[in-house]
Amino acid sequence: MATLSTTRMSSKGQVVIPEEIRNRLQLQAGTQFVVVGNRDVVILKAISAPSMKAFDGLLTRARKQARNAGLKKSDIDAAVAKVRGLK
Repeated sequence: MATLSTTRMSSKGQVVIPEEIRNRLQLQAGTQFVVVGNRDVVILKAISAPSMKAFDGLLTRARKQARNAGLKKSDIDAAVAKVRGLK
């Protein structure tokens, strides 16, 4: 169930997330957020690293897609080197 609350922004641009919401969403100090702003709406979306199991699944899917596209490890190494300015 959504909780309605108000807060204020400090002179440094800091906003306090009310305690009730922090507790319900289990937000801890250091939690990172994506911030989206449009007109008078600001959305904070908590983000976290995927679990190792989820990461393994993502890696498996990426490898399958690369294989289906005909990419080789040397193609990927060359693309990374180009982006890093090594080639």
